[in-house]
Amino acid sequence: MNILDKIVADKYKEVELRKGLIPIHQLENSVLFDRKRNSLADALRNSNTGIIAEHKRRSPSKSVINQKVSVQDVTIGYQEAGACGMSVLTDGKYFGGSLDDLVLARASATMPLLRKEFIIDEYQLLEAKAYGADVILLIAAVLSRDEIKSLSEFAKSISLDVLLEVHNLEELEKSIMPSLDMLGVNNRNLKTFDVSTDVSKELSKHIPDDFVKVSESGISSIEAIKDLQQYDYQGFLIGENFMKTENPGASAIEFIQKLN
Repeated sequence: MNILDKIVADKYKEVELRKGLIPIHQLENSVLFDRKRNSLADALRNSNTGIIAEHKRRSPSKSVINQKVSVQDVTIGYQEAGACGMSVLTDGKYFGGSLDDLVLARASATMPLLRKEFIIDEYQLLEAKAYGADVILLIAAVLSRDEIKSLSEFAKSISLDVLLEVHNLEELEKSIMPSLDMLGVNNRNLKTFDVSTDVSKELSKHIPDDFVKVSESGISSIEAIKDLQQYDYQGFLIGENFMKTENPGASAIEFIQKLN
């Protein structure tokens, strides 16, 4: 069993537990549930930089990344930097995140927020909406085509943008459907954790122009982004490059100013 299988197995247990603690009607009656979506897809289409900056404390591959900075400070810094949106890790066991991080980010900024999570159930989409997200992530490696279809259509029905993440051509081909807004290519090999932007370049020609193309993982330089823009990528998810510094917001400001 690889790390992704372990995470997903734990996620099924976690979601069942959460369902018993907070009923659906409570999520639907939350203050943020009827908030108007701030579309990340639109923000990326209208941006010259396309930066989606991430808040991530730790990961299975890198252990601790940054446990010191507050979500509020990071969020404010990212917004001041001019990021198109912010990705917030909400998985607790493997990434040290929580839904509270999402609420704190929402209270600190108006930019689009992505709930970065291992989504396997519609309940998690209701949580995302209730806690202030504008966008949800679906990972093709852990979902069947029917699951991607049902989850993405449900997300659209409650006014959430959908970013679908793939790692290879097989995942991409099973996933293309009208209920997606953005197609993200993860440059990290889930089995070896090796990272190469060649994955994004190779898959770019297979992604229809209807979707906003997003490249994820391993992007740490201006040159990498300029290179990927030639392959029609409009979004660039950057996490560790900012979070590994003492002041992620300041790092994002410096990076985006250079990119501009």
